[in-house]
Amino acid sequence: MEFIKLTQLSKTDKIEILNLWNREYPEKLNYQTLAEFDHYLINKTEQSHILMIDESQEITGWYFAFKRDNDKWFTLIIDSKLHGRGFGTKVLNLAKEKETELNGWVIDHSNDRKKNGEIYKSPLRFYLKNGFKKLEENRLELDKITAVRIKWSK
Repeated sequence: MEFIKLTQLSKTDKIEILNLWNREYPEKLNYQTLAEFDHYLINKTEQSHILMIDESQEITGWYFAFKRDNDKWFTLIIDSKLHGRGFGTKVLNLAKEKETELNGWVIDHSNDRKKNGEIYKSPLRFYLKNGFKKLEENRLELDKITAVRIKWSK
C-alpha cells in the first residue's frame, strides 16, 4: 500500500474518491454528481489530502483535512474490505505528524445503510482507540446525519 500526500486532487482522483465515498458512507450522504462533490471540496480552506493507493493503483483510502472556523477538521474513508488491518491508524498517524489538532463528526449509531444495503458501522471505537476524545455535548442533528464531534490534540 502506498500513501501519497497532496494539496490538490486531479479530476481522476476526485472521481475515484467520489466512488469510494458513495460506496462506504451512508447512502443519504452520497453525492449524485462530481459537481456536487466539487462543491463540497471547494468551500474548504487549507486543504491537504492523503491518498491510500493499492497495488493496482486504485484509491482505497482518503484522508482530507481542511480549516473551518479556525479549527482543523478532517474526513477519513477506508475501503471497508481493508478495515481492521491498521491502514486507518497509519493514515491518522501520518496526519498527526503535521497537525496539532483534528476535529471530525462521527456517526455514533448503526441505523444507516450504505448504497449496497449493508449497515454502516460506526467508526467511533476506532477513533477513540486512536487517541480522539468524544465531545458528547457537541452533536450534529440533521436530516441527513446525526453524529458526535470528536477531537484529537497533541
